[in-house]
Amino acid sequence: MKARLIAVAACSLLMVHVVQAAEIRMLAAGAVKEAFLELVPQFESTSGNKVAATWTGSADIRKRIAAGEAFDLVIVGAPDIDAFVRGGKMMPGSRVDIASSGIGLAVKAGSRRPDISSGEAVKKALLSAGAVAYSTGPSGVYVQRLFDHLGIGDQMKDKSKQTAPGVRVAQYLVNGEAELGFQQVSELVHEAGIDFLGPLPAEIQNVTVYSSGIPFRSNAEPAKALQAFLSAPAAAPVFRKNGMDPNHP
Repeated sequence: MKARLIAVAACSLLMVHVVQAAEIRMLAAGAVKEAFLELVPQFESTSGNKVAATWTGSADIRKRIAAGEAFDLVIVGAPDIDAFVRGGKMMPGSRVDIASSGIGLAVKAGSRRPDISSGEAVKKALLSAGAVAYSTGPSGVYVQRLFDHLGIGDQMKDKSKQTAPGVRVAQYLVNGEAELGFQQVSELVHEAGIDFLGPLPAEIQNVTVYSSGIPFRSNAEPAKALQAFLSAPAAAPVFRKNGMDPNHP
């Protein structure tokens, strides 16, 4: 009888664990991908929850949320999270900042490495490049404004290429579709087949804070646990290693 009671108790505990375990449906921008893939096994191990991640570009994230697709947690640039909250797509007060990233420059591995030490040097590199690629995310939006700021908007129109949503600029460099590429530093530093030149100089740099938000009709409690894990001090070294700053402005 005692053995049977112990077995029943063990089964009950197992059933409670299974009930409590959740799958967190996450929609996220590629800027946080490498850091997240390194961190998530620890989160899943300690929480018992699983994360089903969908990686795509910021423009596509806006389309999916506008269309009412169901996710438990969304990670994208902070202005988008704020817009989702204002538009009634996410819970007020659910924004938690994760990490920030500046914009970097890269070329195909082995190619000539242009000078990017100043705004004027970047301008010269842009004018001399046959084709330039940038993303649909915050970095791409800024780069388009940067061309105008540098006074070369018209010259760049015919040789600028914006990537498909979720496709990294590195692919365009490796395939020879562009000679110079702009993207978040975190999306360049570990890519194969390219040479990372470095971040844009401070005088023309733009930093994006990547934040998380919880949509309505979500599994909110597990999502909050994931937010807390990603924004905790223990996660900071992983974000730094992957080209992001956890001490966001």
